Amino acid sequence: MKILVTGGAGFIGSHVVDAFIEEGHEVVVVDNLSTGFKENINPKARFYEISVVDKGLSEIFNKERPDIVNHHAAQTDVRKSVDDSIFDAEQNIIGSLNVIDNSVKHGVKKLIYASTGGALYGEVENPPADEGHLISPLSNYGVSKYATEVYLSVYTKLHGLNYTILRYANVYGPRQNPFGEAGVVAIFAGQLLSNEQPTIFGDGSKTRDYVSVFDVVRANVISLTKGENEAYNIGTGIETSDKEVFDAVAKIVDVKIEPKYASARPGEVNRISLNSTRAERELGWKPGVTFKDGVAETVTYFRNHL
Repeated sequence: MKILVTGGAGFIGSHVVDAFIEEGHEVVVVDNLSTGFKENINPKARFYEISVVDKGLSEIFNKERPDIVNHHAAQTDVRKSVDDSIFDAEQNIIGSLNVIDNSVKHGVKKLIYASTGGALYGEVENPPADEGHLISPLSNYGVSKYATEVYLSVYTKLHGLNYTILRYANVYGPRQNPFGEAGVVAIFAGQLLSNEQPTIFGDGSKTRDYVSVFDVVRANVISLTKGENEAYNIGTGIETSDKEVFDAVAKIVDVKIEPKYASARPGEVNRISLNSTRAERELGWKPGVTFKDGVAETVTYFRNHL
C-alpha cells in the first residue's frame, strides 16, 4: 500500500514511517519541519516539506494518491495551546480538516489519527480512564485534538471515510526532542547527561502514563487493517509521578543531581493513566516495553546523539 504520513519527520511519526517501510509499504512524508528533523526521515520515503494547513497539500494528494493516511502532524505543546489558542486551532483543527477533506476527495481508504488520551479526559478521579470516560479537557490542545475526532465521526456519516483514532498516553523514546517543552523523559535525560539541574513543575506528585514509542508504532501498524471507525486508548494503565520519572532517569544516567521545583503550569491535569482494554480486545495490542527498559533505551540514545 501507499501510505501518506503527516508529521513523518517528527518523533513519533518518523518511527511509524520506519515501521511501514519495513512492512514493505510505499511511504510519502509530509512535514513542515517546525518540530521535526530531516535526519529523522527514512531515506526510502518520498518527502514533501509543507504544512498541513497549506492549500498546496491537495496537489500532493492528487499526485501521490495514497491508500492510507496516517495523520501525526500537530501542535502538541499544552502550554503553547493555552498561550496561543488560535495557533493551536489553526494547526490541529484547520490543518486536520485539510487532511481529512483531501482524504475524502482523493479516495483514501482509511485515515489513522494520532489523538491524545492524556489531555482529553481532564482530571480523572480513579485512573485508569477508559474510552467511555467523560471528555473534559483542561487545555486548548485537548479541545483541538478532540474536535478532529468529532469531525472524523461526521465525515464517516457524510462521506463514508474509514478511520481509526489512537489516543496516546505520554509517549517517550529515542528521537524525542530533549530541548522542547514537552517530553519529560527526554528533557530530564538531556539535562542530566549535560550535568544540568532539571526543573519539576509542581511538587513532583503529578502522574502520567508513559508508553514507549515502539509500542505506539505497533498500534499504528495494526491499525492499517483493524479498528474501523473506533477510538482506542494506547497506554499502560500505570501512573508514574514526575519525581519517579526523574529518579528513574537519574539512576540510569548515574548522577547525584537533585531536581529543583517550580510552580505547576496551567492546563495540566494532576493524575492520568489510560485503560487500554479495548485495544487489547479489538486490535490485539498491549504494551510490551517496561518503563525501566524504555528509559534505559532512551538514555542510551541520547548518550550517542546529544
